[in-house]
Parts: sequence; C-alpha cells; structure tokens
Amino acid sequence: MPGITGMISEGPTERCQRLVAAMVRSMEHEPFYASGTYFAPELGVYAGWTAHENSFAASQPLFNERRDIALIVSGECFANSGIRSGLRGKGHRLETANDWLVHLYEEEGEQFFEKLNGLFSGLLIDKRQGKAFLFNDRYGLERIYWHEAKDGSYFASEAKALLRVLPETRVFDEEGLAEFLTYGCTLEGRTLFRSIQLLPAASLWAFERARCRKRKYFSPQTWESQPVISNEAFTARFEETFRHVVPRYFTSQSRTGISLTGGLDTRMIMACRPHNAGDIVSYTFSGETGETFDDRLAAQVAKGCGLEHRLLRLGPDFLSDFASHVDRTVFVTDGCFGATGAHEIYLNKLARQLAPVRLTGNYGSEILRGVSTFKPIALSPALLSPGFNAALRPVAGPFADGSTHPITFAAFREIPWNLFGSLAAVRSQVEFRTPYLDNEMVALAYRAPESLWKSPLPAWQLVKANSTLLSRIPTDRSPSPDTPQPAAALERFFLEATFKLDYLNNEGWPHWLSPFDSIFDRVTSSLKIVGLHKYLHYRRWFRRELAEYVEAVISNARTQQAPFWNPYFLKEMATNHVEGHNNYVSEINAVLTLEAVERLLLRGAGRQESNEFNAPVSPAVIVEQTQPELA
Repeated sequence: MPGITGMISEGPTERCQRLVAAMVRSMEHEPFYASGTYFAPELGVYAGWTAHENSFAASQPLFNERRDIALIVSGECFANSGIRSGLRGKGHRLETANDWLVHLYEEEGEQFFEKLNGLFSGLLIDKRQGKAFLFNDRYGLERIYWHEAKDGSYFASEAKALLRVLPETRVFDEEGLAEFLTYGCTLEGRTLFRSIQLLPAASLWAFERARCRKRKYFSPQTWESQPVISNEAFTARFEETFRHVVPRYFTSQSRTGISLTGGLDTRMIMACRPHNAGDIVSYTFSGETGETFDDRLAAQVAKGCGLEHRLLRLGPDFLSDFASHVDRTVFVTDGCFGATGAHEIYLNKLARQLAPVRLTGNYGSEILRGVSTFKPIALSPALLSPGFNAALRPVAGPFADGSTHPITFAAFREIPWNLFGSLAAVRSQVEFRTPYLDNEMVALAYRAPESLWKSPLPAWQLVKANSTLLSRIPTDRSPSPDTPQPAAALERFFLEATFKLDYLNNEGWPHWLSPFDSIFDRVTSSLKIVGLHKYLHYRRWFRRELAEYVEAVISNARTQQAPFWNPYFLKEMATNHVEGHNNYVSEINAVLTLEAVERLLLRGAGRQESNEFNAPVSPAVIVEQTQPELA
C-alpha cells in the first residue's frame, strides 16, 4: 500500500541512498503508484515514498518558500478553512493544496502535530534546527514499522521494506506469532518479524543526528477526561458535529466512490452529504450471484439520493485464481490479512475503476455503538506443537479489562490492531476515507451518556432530521423506527434470525453439525434464507472449489516442518474439513496465511536482496536538497 520509508544514519551516503531506493521499490505494488526519494545527507536523513497518483500525498516533498523545511507524508490530513485562511492572512503562499501543512509547522513548531486530523504518518525535516521528526496519527492506524540497528534507525509503512534490506529480521518473532495465533493479529507494538516493531500511536520522534528523543503528542486520557453530557445535549451536538465533519471527506480532486451497505453508518453519511459534493458514484460489494440485503437496501438509498449505483461482484476468476489472490493479499498487508481476506484487493480494484477515492462507514459501529469482533480466534490446540501451545498461554490473559475506557479500546486497540489488515488491503487500491475516526467525532463519542452509547437512536434521529426518505428505509439488522408494531417486531425477528443463520453457515458452523451441512444447504437454499446477509462463503469454498488448493498448501506446510505446527494434525485437518466432518476454516486460514508469509516475506526477501542492492539509483525519482544559500 502507499506509504513512506527511510533511515536515519551517519553511514556512507551512497549506501544509504541505495538501501532507501530498494525499500521504495519493495512498496511499488501498482502501476498507478507515484514514488520518489528525498535525501538530506548533511542531517543523515534518507527517505522515500509511494502514493496513489493525484492523491493527497502524490506531490512530494512539500517545502516552505526557503526550502529549509521539507515534509513527506502518507495518508491524508484534514484542516478547517480557518487554518488555511489564517495562513494566507499572514502572507504564506499556498501553491499546492497541501502547502498549508508546512506553513502551519512554521507557525506552530512542535505543537503543529497536535493540530493534525486524519489518518497519516510522515517525516518532517527542519534544516533550521538540524532535526527530523517521525510521526503518525493519534490512533496509530497509519502504521510505521521501525528497527534500530548499529548503523541507524530504519522505518517504513510496510514491514517488507525493512525485511528487504535487513536480513537479521527475516525470522518469525515468537511473541508476535503467539499473539497472531491467539487473536488473529499482533498486539501493542509487536509484529510477526524479529526486531521489527510498530511506532506507538501519536508518536513524535525527534532525530538530531545519532540522538533520538521519543515522545507522544496526544493521549486518549485527554478525551477520557471530558464530562459526559445529557441525552438532549449529546443528540444535538452529535447532529451538529456530524453535519460539520462529513463535508471535508467529500472534498477531492478525483471522483469519490461511496461504498454503501444496508447499515446505519453509510446511511448517516448519505443523509448529511453536502449538496455540492461533486462527482460521486456509489457501489456495493457482492458475490458472483444472488442478492443480499446490502445489495437491495444500498440500491434504495442510492436511488433516494439520486446517485448512480453499481454492484461490484466477485467473478469466476476469483476462485479459479485464488492462490494468486492469497499471495497478493498476504504480501501487500505484510501478513496482517490472509486467505479469508483475499476478496478485499479483488473488489477494491473494481472500485478503483469507478473512483480512486473510497468513502466508507467503517468504524462507525465500533466508535458509536460499541460493536466489537475482537476476541480470541480459538484455534484447535491440536493444530500447534506442544511447545508452541505452551507459548500461547501467556498471551491468553485479558488485555481489555474494566479499567480501559470502551471507546479507547475501540479506537486505540481494536481498530489499529485487529482491523488493520483489511484497511491495508483496501488502501493498496483506493484512497480510504471514513468520518468516524475524525478527531471531532471520536472526541464527542466519549461524552455520550450511558443510555445512548451503544444505542442506534442518535443515528436514526440524525438520518431522519436530514432525510425523511432515507429514514424510512430499514437497515440489514433492524426495521425503520417508523415501522408500526407488530410488523416491526416480526421484521426484527426475521432479520436477526437470518443473520445468525448466515453466520453459522459461513463462519460459525460447529463441528457436531458438520455431517448435516449438505442437508442444511439444500433446505436453506430452497427457502432462499442463507445468503441474505453474507456473500463470502470461505467455509464451503475450502470444502469444494478450493479443496485441491487447501490440501496442496497444507501438504507443503507439513513438508516445510515449521516448528509451530503439529504435522500429524495438519493432514487430518485438511481431510476432515474437505470431507465435511469438521469446520476448520480458522485453522486453515492460519496455515495458508503463515505459509505465505514465510514463503513471500521471509524467504522471498532474501531472494530479491542481491538484485535490489545492485540496481542503480534513478535520478528521476531522487530529490537531493542541500542547505540553500542565504541571500
């Protein structure tokens, strides 16, 4: 996915330049990526980037007029019109759409980082002070992987960039691996790779030659300390804030696509969309055939808003070429998303053909209504070797106890740790936007009274206040509040029942019911019940269309004899799932994912290393900036 990379080192200039050029090349996944490098050898700073063409981060570096401040950024930063007007009023020339960032730093100094809003990371080089600042967003969702070596500090938005140039890191980190096999992700600052860590959220690391001062510019305690307000005050503030925030996410030089679902979060965005939003298209992801509630309801919402709407479907080539989709997903996301996420890049590639910017309702449920999917994945103990099973026990303890504020848990743990893989896959294809992690929205969520937090009532009220038409359309989980009883109760029961049946059929099928799978499939298919909510059927695909692929990869995993698998169980697992005796979709996903990580990111980086280091450094993508002479 697009991002930044680089190193802070006092080593030989030419060597540092070649290392950074190799790291940039490892992140160039698509022909529509722009890329470049920026070197300040007198400060020991060597950096590079990749970005979507015509995106927020495409024109880099950003300079001030004297060119003694340079900024390289990934992601997007948002500012209100007051900041830009204030800078112009002080005589700053804003030659590009993002020059305000550098000029705001000139005005605010290190307080500049506290004023940033969005999902971003960056490197700011201040030659006046002889310093470089490495920073990221408040949530740590725009990841920065880092490694400290004898010859300097290395950093990158993608772990593979570090793996490419640091052979000593091409080994699984045992603690990270144990966390991954317990929760499906790594926790805190750990990764899957030895001696590669994640920059903590809201980090501001100041490098001055070999010295590094590490601090955080924001703490969630700032938001936690706010007073809770009344129901009436919160409802009014919620509507006012959301209507104020949403328009900034429609501002774009490129066409914007809105990925509609049948839920409340995208409904709120549509109800509050600005009338001058520009060129917009809406779409919904779907399976190869059939029609889900999302498909039907999203089409109704789009029609009510007068928008063009498309269904973007998985094609036959998704399953026929599934191995390459898995490899691409694992490689692009550094193993954070695996086999059961292979659809994300496929579908978002289709979305990019409609619009390069994707606006979503992602994270609204987590921030506003306390919805959480973060829990142990409960792999069969028989999957792992006895020694590695012992390693899992220390990480099985609670990490979200009663002392953690629920919104802090959602915004600063669940989303950047557990939900990052999907985001990484999406961002490889489109520019990702959501208003639900806007600083103003998250800050306000902390002020919700207990009676309204987790309640859909404020969302429904907001939709109705801004679009009566949209408020009459039910969601995929509940009827419209205007639906009279007892029809509303019957509709709610039907929606919940079909949702749970879909969950069972696609993910949660217990082992003891597996022998009855074919009977259940025939009955529910004839009644057209299953498939109303979900279009992804990995459990059945692993049994049928993908059975040969699953058995081949698991056989290869047995041959490789990785120390964490139980080789005797691997063969039994594949056979029992394919033959319908058990449901091992989570275990299969873990094996397919980690096999690809080892093959592509660990062994694969070593195979490419010599060619990368011998490749010439192209002057076309290098900007060398030295201290300008003073007039």
